[in-house]
Amino acid sequence: MNKEDIRGYALNLGADAVGFATIGDYRSKKSPDPKLILPTVKSMVVMAYRELDGSLDSLNARTAMSGRMALMELSQKNVYLLGRHIEDKCRVKAAPVLMSYPLDMGPGILGLIGDVSLRHAAVAAGLGVLGRHNLVIHPRFGSRVIFNALLTELDLPSDPPVTDELCNDCGLCVENCPAQALEVEGQTDALKCLRFSQPWGIGGAIAFIVRFTKATPEEQKKLLADPRFLQLYQASFIGFQYNCFNCLAGCPAGERR
Repeated sequence: MNKEDIRGYALNLGADAVGFATIGDYRSKKSPDPKLILPTVKSMVVMAYRELDGSLDSLNARTAMSGRMALMELSQKNVYLLGRHIEDKCRVKAAPVLMSYPLDMGPGILGLIGDVSLRHAAVAAGLGVLGRHNLVIHPRFGSRVIFNALLTELDLPSDPPVTDELCNDCGLCVENCPAQALEVEGQTDALKCLRFSQPWGIGGAIAFIVRFTKATPEEQKKLLADPRFLQLYQASFIGFQYNCFNCLAGCPAGERR
């Protein structure tokens, strides 16, 4: 099975673009060695999925998140199907890397570092370049694209890197970030970002619990009818929810070509 066979299979599943990187071309300063996931890994298949323009541009935050959730569900299914296809056809091992959760929540990590940096994997696989917002800009889909990956034992060469300067350094991502998480070039302050982008996450839950436990019985009754508690309740069974897509939606490179 060669790269084009795999690429065609992944595209037929619903990926918008597919790239390949030999494990030696993948470089991420913070993420651990992929061999800690699959000791015999030789390459990775990276799949790109474009965000829906209508959901990203919607003024309704639930609509924006709905687009992301649908995309994540599709990508999870696809990375499994591709891994199963490769294992069955080639008799080699394959291990999936999902778009987001699960993450290492242990001491010193706290969910802030992925087992594989999908941004750096995408760059290594010729699917784009990093912009001022520290996200990948794809030649066709701009910033409106996210990735998952499959680690494999197949010895597949890397696709050619993107050499075009796709970011014009306009600074709109910095200006449009409500958390001011992009002030330092080349860095994203993850904790600042999370406070705005995931208000119904663990930080919001802890803050509400602390407030609730300190409240009087009468105040607790009111808190249980508070929209913030109801949002946290909804998130508890839906899963994590992004509430801010400014860095993607406001990027001039976000227009599909």
